[in-house]
Amino acid sequence: MAGLGICADPNGRGAKPVVNNINDPNGPTVMLNYNTLKPVKTPTASFMYFIPLISPTLVSTEISPNNRQQAMFISYEKTVVLDSFTVSCEFELQGSGFFKDIFDSNGIIATFPEEIKKNAPVTNLLDYIRLEGEGFGRIDVKGTIADSNVTVTQVDVHFNTRGKKSPVTIGLYSVKPENGHYKYENRYNEIVARVATLTFNKCDGAPRMGIEVVSVNKASKPNSYVGRVKGFVVNFFIEPVKISKLGNDNMLNFGYALLNKQPSFTFPKAANIKNQTVAP
Repeated sequence: MAGLGICADPNGRGAKPVVNNINDPNGPTVMLNYNTLKPVKTPTASFMYFIPLISPTLVSTEISPNNRQQAMFISYEKTVVLDSFTVSCEFELQGSGFFKDIFDSNGIIATFPEEIKKNAPVTNLLDYIRLEGEGFGRIDVKGTIADSNVTVTQVDVHFNTRGKKSPVTIGLYSVKPENGHYKYENRYNEIVARVATLTFNKCDGAPRMGIEVVSVNKASKPNSYVGRVKGFVVNFFIEPVKISKLGNDNMLNFGYALLNKQPSFTFPKAANIKNQTVAP
């Protein structure tokens, strides 16, 4: 079945729905520009396409009408020290609007088999990731050099550089079993955390994504001052979340593309996108 997708109007008027080609194995392409005087823009939704790719479950995407969000790289710096390297690429997020990736609750709960087996509560379940508005960020790529072999070992995506507020928030919640069943409707302790950094690492086992936040608030009071203080504490107990190997590998590949100054990077198609809609 063909699905509804989002593409950018080349004249800058916003986003419009299009029908995806089910025979196309590729997802969107992100333009990687290294000439800071002539930045090349990419729809922010394309830049953030790694979110459904990393999800271990189905994802529903919602985008604001007349979305004008664009992303562009504005700096490039590479440092090599002996047998290691670091690449730092700053990016800017421009334009009004939002998009939100919502994770299937049943699928997310199922990633906690030990808790389910013990009939115990599951906590800090990922509800959604939302990007709204503008900001500045940076991608740091770290790796090793052995003879002629170059390996990317870590990719950090920062969303709050230049002292600007991060436009990325995540929703988290907890669920207690009732009669042995875990239901999204019975969720409690709903919180909204503002994301500073997402971290991806090369690993042999099941990959996880590190999350560093700058504030945590109750969902009913998302802009509370107290939340900004709590953010510095919550980083100590928000465990890295389980993500798909496909998504983790592609973020490392994205870092490798930046290292080699490739002109663009194309994500594979995310097969787990349940639906994509334009918000009313």
